[in-house]
Amino acid sequence: MKIFKYLLFLLLIIIIAGSIYIATKDGDYHIEETQIIPAPIEVVYNEVNEYQNWPNWEPWSREAEDMVVEYDEKTRGQGAGYSWSSEDMGDGRIKTLDAKPFSGIDQKISFDTPFGTSSSDIYWKFDEVEDSTKVTWGMKGTQGFMEKLAFSFQSETLSGMMRPKFKEGLQNLENSVIKKMGEFSISLDGVIQHGGGYYMYTTTAARISQVNDRMQKMIADVRTYMEENNIEINGKPFSLYNEIDEQAGTAIFSAGIFTPSQVVTPNDSRILNGNLPNQKVFRVTLKGDYKNLPDAWNNALDYIEENKMELNEEEHIFEVYITGPDNNPNPAKWVTQIHFPVQ
Repeated sequence: MKIFKYLLFLLLIIIIAGSIYIATKDGDYHIEETQIIPAPIEVVYNEVNEYQNWPNWEPWSREAEDMVVEYDEKTRGQGAGYSWSSEDMGDGRIKTLDAKPFSGIDQKISFDTPFGTSSSDIYWKFDEVEDSTKVTWGMKGTQGFMEKLAFSFQSETLSGMMRPKFKEGLQNLENSVIKKMGEFSISLDGVIQHGGGYYMYTTTAARISQVNDRMQKMIADVRTYMEENNIEINGKPFSLYNEIDEQAGTAIFSAGIFTPSQVVTPNDSRILNGNLPNQKVFRVTLKGDYKNLPDAWNNALDYIEENKMELNEEEHIFEVYITGPDNNPNPAKWVTQIHFPVQ
């Protein structure tokens, strides 16, 4: 009987000692992963800030086929949130506490566990790195006694469990953003009458592959000239292809902005004034990155040929940039109208 009492006493000592050890064990945790994503900071921020985008890249829901998600009335910005339930992954919710465009997002995430509700602070940081975005995804908090006890019987720590998920999520985020930025559509709008008009422009020669980059700088120069000289802007910027040498892969083109009336410029001015005639054109609209313009051109030219339409060789093909980098950082949102003069 004494031995049994000694064993119980020894067991009690072990339990007390273990409890003291668990209770005094540091429960603070701070997990953080970083990735550089080749995309504009606004695009990456907007992808993370909208909870309805999260299924595209967060790694946990892919492991739980039974996960049911309920979005709050607000799904982006401060106050947004959503909750989930799953037998495999458990139940929980996440809430945005603060959203600072385009630098950071603070969130609170809560999980329902057998020991009660466990909460952690989630934070995102976004920093411009040349043409890319450095994304930092972090989680911090303090484990309670029961959580520390549970992890004492686990083969890996909380950090060891979460870091691979954060890495996977950031890689999925990069893949999702790049995929969305690459989406495009081409619409053959048909024959219309384009009103033409006066415009300010500058002209250069370049390789066809360099036109899009050169065009943006040239349009910016024209816009600056018009603003400095109080010349009214009347419409969207455009490029006009004066001459294209497909064999040499070069083009002479003008980049300009419409203005309501003729403007006489000094003889030595680098910015000139021209007049686009009122003419019949076949129009095709590209929604997407400028790198898809060759596809839009080819679709239009194929349609013109198949329908026995005749190009007006006396006039020049021109592109009008309805929406571009100045209006939206996401190339998938850019809208370009290409006009092919026809007889």
